Amino acid sequence: MASGKGAILKALIANMGIAAAKLGGASVTGSAAMFSEGVHSLVDSGNQGLLLLGMSRSEKAPDEHHPLGYGKETYFWSFLVAMLIFGLGATVSFYEGVEKVLHPHAMESANFALLGLSISFRDLVLGILVLSILLEGWSLIAAWNVFKVQRAGRGVFQALRDTRDPTVLVVLFEDSAAVLGLVIAFIGVFLAYSLDMPVLDGVASICIGVILAVVSVFLAIKCKALLIGEAADPATRAGMAAIVADLPGVVAVNEIITLFMGADDMLVLVSVDYRESMDSGQIEAVSTEAEKRLRRAFPLVFRVFVEAQGSRSHKRLLEHP
Repeated sequence: MASGKGAILKALIANMGIAAAKLGGASVTGSAAMFSEGVHSLVDSGNQGLLLLGMSRSEKAPDEHHPLGYGKETYFWSFLVAMLIFGLGATVSFYEGVEKVLHPHAMESANFALLGLSISFRDLVLGILVLSILLEGWSLIAAWNVFKVQRAGRGVFQALRDTRDPTVLVVLFEDSAAVLGLVIAFIGVFLAYSLDMPVLDGVASICIGVILAVVSVFLAIKCKALLIGEAADPATRAGMAAIVADLPGVVAVNEIITLFMGADDMLVLVSVDYRESMDSGQIEAVSTEAEKRLRRAFPLVFRVFVEAQGSRSHKRLLEHP
């Protein structure tokens, strides 16, 4: 599976640079939308640091306390990032916007000299926003390229639903929200200056807060599902069942349970009804072959547990555990 580490690093570089520019522009103009975008970039920078931390910790080898590895570290840190987007980004943006709408004040419009040129604060802010859009777009393209590889020919919505790599998903949605938010901030600041209506700057900030809240909720729902434990898709499970059922001595495959322990790690448990005439050595040989074939056919599989159990016993235990 394509790694999202490169996309995260590009997003971190972009956000650290433009956060300073946005907050600088907000400090000299008093723009709520610009301040919201500055906070947004600061939050995103911290989020990308947390994602890199989660990816690093997820690579730790299994040990006595975590025998199935640390793959779910990425799920935890991605969930925390989703909460930070809402708790910091969305809340601050919404608050700043409401404050500006309720108490509008004129934005700084004086000129200043730079390299012998007279530049207005309006042009400075709009220039910062345009540069930010370009940098965020660069980061978004990097995340999209990784996501395209992971799509593997599937539709966009299906790939979003099926993905087990929350890091790429977080960066993709963060950058999408950032680009959209910057466009809204540009429109809000431009109109606030052009129409002398500073309230529009506040409205833009509120819109940015709403966008961040929607993205946060979506990411939180996805990461929560991964933390609880998601299975492979039905087609994958059916393919696994067919592989096991095709082995000699297998009467039936009672049940297959799959569980993602990380973006690249899948746990598989198989309950198999073997022919009664088979001895323990034969059962062991077929079980070993089942594991080999499953690993070969599905590279994400890292642990396989095969249970020998009659179909009637399996059904009875399911009905009366």
